Amino acid sequence: MITLRIAVASFSHETCTFVPVKTTYDMFKDFIIRGNAIFEHARTYPNYIRGFMKVADEEGAELIGILEAGRTTATGYSGWITLDAFERITGEIVDGIRDKGPFDGVLLALHGAMAVEGIPKPEAEIVRRVRRVVGNIPIMVTLDLHANEDHELAEVADAVFILKTYPHVDSEDIGIIAARCMIKTIKGEFKPVMAFRKPGLVSASIYQATDYPPMKIVYDRCREWEAKGVYCASVAAGYAYADVPDIGASVFVVTNGDRNLAERAAQDISDLIWSLRNEFTKPIPKPKEGVAEVLRLVASGVKPILIAEHSDRIGDGTHVLRELILQGAKNFVIGGIADPNALEWLKNNAKIGETVRIKVGGWAHPISGEPVEITGVLEFIGPVEYTLVGPMGRGRRVHEDLVAVVNMGEGRHVIISKRLRAPMDDQGFKALGIEPRNKDIIVLKDRIHHRAFWDSVVALDYPIDSPGLGPADLLTLEYHNVPDDFYPIGKKWRKKF
Repeated sequence: MITLRIAVASFSHETCTFVPVKTTYDMFKDFIIRGNAIFEHARTYPNYIRGFMKVADEEGAELIGILEAGRTTATGYSGWITLDAFERITGEIVDGIRDKGPFDGVLLALHGAMAVEGIPKPEAEIVRRVRRVVGNIPIMVTLDLHANEDHELAEVADAVFILKTYPHVDSEDIGIIAARCMIKTIKGEFKPVMAFRKPGLVSASIYQATDYPPMKIVYDRCREWEAKGVYCASVAAGYAYADVPDIGASVFVVTNGDRNLAERAAQDISDLIWSLRNEFTKPIPKPKEGVAEVLRLVASGVKPILIAEHSDRIGDGTHVLRELILQGAKNFVIGGIADPNALEWLKNNAKIGETVRIKVGGWAHPISGEPVEITGVLEFIGPVEYTLVGPMGRGRRVHEDLVAVVNMGEGRHVIISKRLRAPMDDQGFKALGIEPRNKDIIVLKDRIHHRAFWDSVVALDYPIDSPGLGPADLLTLEYHNVPDDFYPIGKKWRKKF
């Protein structure tokens, strides 16, 4: 019996092109994993590659690891990936596939919201280059729900499979779906036919939670088509914070040899998305009015409330913290303000138990707000480690090499971190001696992922649309590369607002 050989590689980055800091190779290099070490890493938490591995084990297929890249040294989100970084990492993937071949198939775990200088559609380009090396064997791709893609990817990949949940708790499941399709295709038991549509809708991430309308309506329709015989109906909601030509929602439908079914399903789902376009643009409270409403709700007994300061893509935003202080809020915790300079000052000039006065945040970008001065007792400073227990990343070990906690009194705690920090469960608080369930208000710089855990803990999840590089109001951003007819940010629509 011949063992099937399948190459596995991953290059993933969600690029916020509005962040002025470019993403260089040096920011990637220390986190690149090579060869079969990618499988050891994949065993530690749910992810696409672990899904590939489960199917390979069941089917007796051999997976050959090439490379995994994605994590960077950036404080938070970072901007345009340099052409040098893209060429070096993609080149290593292509060379590895060439050198370790021949293969029966290639599984690529990509993201879809990568933005590269000089490469308009980078994921399609990665697949195109791999295709030149491997020829006419199956290439199947997994993508994040926030992918920005168009027909170019559909033309070079045999099948595309996209996360169906936000919070993203199904990456391993999608890996299994992709790998099963791969094995069946290699064996001649499945003939992948894929249809693609681009509805022309761009939406902010805060509107894309899959357990709630409007996205729940879209994914319910996908499941209806799957019940009718579609192998996998995938929708990428898109990523609004990359100024790229393939921005926005996309639909990929895979069937077993049934072109008509695939096309009908893709068109129907695309039409549904377009019909829901107004549901993706509803206003979200700004900091002053939002904090006032949260305090009113807390006073009425609704607590704890989690404020999702979703627009902060760098981590140094001070808008919600400032309003909480100005409006006299008590018993709150800020899950993290990214300020490496403030941390270094505390490390070198203060000891645990001392009262400190320090300005935090507002250093990385003018849109983040002015630094806020806080005074309180330094309760913690140092490294911290904890293991995630919630649906997002369960089992993953987290290490933060420097974190500080300042207790401002009256139950007000501010956590200062080196990087954008949004604990996906309570362990990121408990490791610092804070029980978030005892707080009236918890502030996280996140959009939807936290809800996989926190919705069962808090009385209310309350997003606030602070000024930031990831706002709900996309008309506050300046785009240069998007199609004119894409709603609501294209020139055709901007004239109407």
